[in-house]
Amino acid sequence: MTNVQNRDANLDPITKEPGAHPVGTGLGAVVGGMAAGAATGTVAGPIGTAVGAAVGAVVGGLAGKGVAEAIDPTAEAAYWRDNYASRPYVEGNATYDDYGPAYAVGVDAFNRYPDRNFEDFESELHRDWGTQRRSSSLDWDRARPAARDAWDRVKRSSDMPPAAR
Repeated sequence: MTNVQNRDANLDPITKEPGAHPVGTGLGAVVGGMAAGAATGTVAGPIGTAVGAAVGAVVGGLAGKGVAEAIDPTAEAAYWRDNYASRPYVEGNATYDDYGPAYAVGVDAFNRYPDRNFEDFESELHRDWGTQRRSSSLDWDRARPAARDAWDRVKRSSDMPPAAR
């Protein structure tokens, strides 16, 4: 396998199995660990907080990995490359290179914030657009509908039962 194929397969850094999503796993671990640690700490004091955080990190990490694995960034990029031109916000002279980074931002945003509304973190996306836009000619106001469209698409997909995907 080439390095590109390894990267696109999202190989787990430990097991080398395809489908690793370290961002989703890490976010799940942090959120799960905080919740479990706080709950345990309330009952058992400081030692309980530490134990609860460790257990919660494992459980939360697995939950976060599950959400992130539901989204295949390579498949999403292929979908948008094939379909971007039909979207109502795409300007006539624009290319996929203009909109592709916005779609990637939307998919990544869902991976980071699967349980939040788009409007809750849009200001962060707007702030970071300058460093994430790559060669896109779009300012945030023109990129926003594409980012939202991608976020909505993966949100709808994650809400479906696995057999329906």
